[in-house]
Amino acid sequence: MHVFIAGANGQIGQHLLQEMANSNHEARALVRHPDQGPELQKLGATETVLGDLEHDCSEAMRGCDAVIFTAGSGPHTGPDKTIDVDQDGAIRLVDTARAMGIKRFIMVSSMRAEEPEKGPEKLQHYLRAKRNADEHLKNSGLNYTIVRPGRLTNDDGTGKVAVSERLASFAEIPRQDVARVLLAVLDSDNTDNRVFDVVSGDTPVVDALAKL
Repeated sequence: MHVFIAGANGQIGQHLLQEMANSNHEARALVRHPDQGPELQKLGATETVLGDLEHDCSEAMRGCDAVIFTAGSGPHTGPDKTIDVDQDGAIRLVDTARAMGIKRFIMVSSMRAEEPEKGPEKLQHYLRAKRNADEHLKNSGLNYTIVRPGRLTNDDGTGKVAVSERLASFAEIPRQDVARVLLAVLDSDNTDNRVFDVVSGDTPVVDALAKL
């Protein structure tokens, strides 16, 4: 499967490229600057394409079978940039995928995005942007999976997670394990048109998804 990755230069995206390098899938990594390309190809990108989520990416997506959206504005940007990337960028990419006949779309969201008003005040604008993007994807007609990780860490992944449509505890998960979940979702039919939380746990990724 040819997979278009938005956010390939981010931390989850880089882990995802490394995981995909040993899979049957080919990763097309979206980059904003040409000098980012060689390093991402070393990590595992089959190819890199120039583009910007705040503009039209249709040519960069041409020929792909699926999209994984793991882009984010980052913790040091203001609410406006969060809207531009996490909300409007995601929505634009969903609409472009639908227009181009790309039927599979995997979104990295956040636990509690469905109820942003219950999150910490400083995160509510971020969770609201994620919720709006998630709802747009759910109503798009695409075959979607929305992955909602807990608090992200840079610890080494364990390959073991806890997965549920709603987890009670807002626990942690290494970014590497989120990437492993994203790759496994590509090959898991039972994640079609599903939304689920994921944090660190005791079950291997593939087995955890199989129990959804």
